[in-house]
Amino acid sequence: MSVDHSKGRTLILGAGNFATLLAREILAQPQSGYQLLGLVNCETHAALCGDLTILGQVENLHSIIVQSQAERIIVALPRSADLLPTHHLIEARVGTDILVEDGDTIYEELTGKLRIEALEPRLVIFDKALKPSHFSQGVARALSFCCAVVGMIVFTPLLLLLAFAVKLDSDGPALFIQERVGLGGKPFRLLKFRTMRPSDNRKSEWVSDNTHRITRLGRILRKYRLDELPQFINVLKGDMNIVGPRPHPASNLSMFVLVSRNTPECGFQIPYYTLRSLVRPGITGWAQVRYRYANNLREEIEKLRFDLYYVKHYSLWLDIRILVETIAVVFLGRESSETSDHDDKDVAAETNSSM
Repeated sequence: MSVDHSKGRTLILGAGNFATLLAREILAQPQSGYQLLGLVNCETHAALCGDLTILGQVENLHSIIVQSQAERIIVALPRSADLLPTHHLIEARVGTDILVEDGDTIYEELTGKLRIEALEPRLVIFDKALKPSHFSQGVARALSFCCAVVGMIVFTPLLLLLAFAVKLDSDGPALFIQERVGLGGKPFRLLKFRTMRPSDNRKSEWVSDNTHRITRLGRILRKYRLDELPQFINVLKGDMNIVGPRPHPASNLSMFVLVSRNTPECGFQIPYYTLRSLVRPGITGWAQVRYRYANNLREEIEKLRFDLYYVKHYSLWLDIRILVETIAVVFLGRESSETSDHDDKDVAAETNSSM
């Protein structure tokens, strides 16, 4: 049977949590071009995964392909050699000329994030995509520096005006400084306009516990991202790029490292933050335009999936896309204190820092 290998009639091999998750992503995005026919079970008994029907067992894969006229199979199984039905997949590939694809790759395309719980040490070690090239990093650095120079020239009058306005609006310094984790894990001092009233009693690191401290002017600065403008100085110094994963506070690093490295289902600990720090942090990033909000550790792990997708797919075109989407967010004036992550880490910083 010869088929067209464009997206079309699709089977998912698997009936576990990931297969169900992937199926629901496909159904939620009809524009992706996949026509989901059903799931093929590798377990002993057929079942229903909610409203997702299992068409049969893997032993009957060939007949299921023929009867359903499937054009592709997406393998959505745990990464274990014991679970992969190699014999049946090879027969399907040769006997029906069907296209067989990896579920994790499709999941990345659909969601724009990595399924980090599926990573294994060997995949991290041998995946060349997780190490951006020196050329691409050099181009990004050069463009960021040029943008920062232009930004400082254009926005210097506004920076001075905002600094004066912050001082008039509430007691405290115009700027605050916080130690963040940068390229290669090297700490640096991030600059930002103060948007909260100083406080000696830090309730928590999360923005939802500190919104009562946001000043009148601070709400406006956050809404239009004007509080981030001093970070052009960080870009000029080489601490940051315009685009990249948002830098985490050094004070939170040990907690994030501990939680994230125990995420993989394989049982091995993977130092995800070593991967995250392969590129310079940025003023804006993929997680900010795709997810925008995090207020607990679970949501931080979700943002990490987007950050590692950015590292893996690092390119000039992705940076341009992020910049375009960021500009759209700024002009829409979305309330960052409620729907954006860009201030989540800055709450604690404004407790005691000053300049």
